[in-house]
Amino acid sequence: MPDPGLCPACGARNDCTLADPRTVDRPCWCYSVSIDPAVLEALPAELRNTACLCPRCAQVDEQLKQPPPA
Repeated sequence: MPDPGLCPACGARNDCTLADPRTVDRPCWCYSVSIDPAVLEALPAELRNTACLCPRCAQVDEQLKQPPPA
């Protein structure tokens, strides 16, 4: 079984708050971004829905740098 704290695409930490018992009550970074469905579809079927992607593999680094909407 894949480690839920690691990106299934590259193996780096995915910083998923839901995968960490210490932060499971906080919203994950992925709730504030829009991930292109094509990025998810590019993953091999056996890796989909096994763990969160890291921000780099999800291609959302720029979105995370933007301030939250007021």
